Amino acid sequence: MRTRRSLLLAAAWTLAGSFGAAFAFGGATWRTPWRTLLVQTLINAMFSGSCVVLCVVGLPWVVPRARRQFTFPFDWVAILVALVVFGAAGSLVGTALGVLVGNVPSSRFLRVWYPVTLQVSVYFTLIFGISGVAIAEVRGRLEKTTLALRTKERDEADARRLAAEARLASLESRVDPHFLFNTLNSVAALVRDRPGEAERVIEQLSSLMRSSLDRVQPLVTVDEEIDLVRSYLEIERVRFGERLRFRIECSPDAASGRVPRLSLQTLVENSVKFAVSPARDGAAISVTAARRNGRLRIAVEDDGPGFDTSHLPDGHGLHLLKSRVALTFEHRGDVSITSRKGHTAVMLDLPFETTP
Repeated sequence: MRTRRSLLLAAAWTLAGSFGAAFAFGGATWRTPWRTLLVQTLINAMFSGSCVVLCVVGLPWVVPRARRQFTFPFDWVAILVALVVFGAAGSLVGTALGVLVGNVPSSRFLRVWYPVTLQVSVYFTLIFGISGVAIAEVRGRLEKTTLALRTKERDEADARRLAAEARLASLESRVDPHFLFNTLNSVAALVRDRPGEAERVIEQLSSLMRSSLDRVQPLVTVDEEIDLVRSYLEIERVRFGERLRFRIECSPDAASGRVPRLSLQTLVENSVKFAVSPARDGAAISVTAARRNGRLRIAVEDDGPGFDTSHLPDGHGLHLLKSRVALTFEHRGDVSITSRKGHTAVMLDLPFETTP
């Protein structure tokens, strides 16, 4: 298929060149009758086409073998010798065709072929053959470079995707070990005096751990996430008592929306750690979820001391949440943070997607 396409392209260029040669070397003008111009073009094509066909068919066979058998510059010497042979053979074939069609008298065969036709054919075969080989080599190197770049880009994209998936899985399975230790201590304190409450705390902790270990579904409904948040806050209330005050509100039309697993729990955990725990009087935490203009808006607020939002360490819960939203929703989700003394708010603005 490629050889056929090359032959067709070579034929088109041969006809075009033969037509131009009729004007450049054959004395034709725009006043020359079109039949005379056509005959001259065909005669030129008969000679040049013979050389072109040999080059198109022979060079793809000669060049690779010359490259394998010889080093530079001897490989080019072999290619030049092949081009001279193609030019001589092409001019000989062209002259023979001229005799067959009656354009060249048989008595003048050698006089026509040698030296004029042979010299001209070899000259132009060398010029165009060398140019063709050079262009083909540049094109081949360009194709190899392009293929290598595309392969590298594909490999890098695969590596980024795998790294992102691994990072997301790590973020989804994150549970603060301090929270686990504190909860177990609280359960130990409740077992003797309030076993029923201790049992309830264990069930709530079990729900949290089950959600943390479930990596099959990276997205859960707002309802499911709020149930986990409520369980988490109830567990922490055992430790903090009245110092921890919370309010959770979710509009019915937002309950079926999907959020990253443990995302709200991460925000609430952050509020407990930095707002409730250090304050003698504790703090109040508010979680609200609503659907607006086809998007899911969730806010987690507290009345703690606030913090500097200009720099979030890599291990900070809010930094992890930003990473999760970026990996899960790409450019369709956003996490905004405002904080001052007495009020901190983290807003999630996500596309509203229901469970498929």
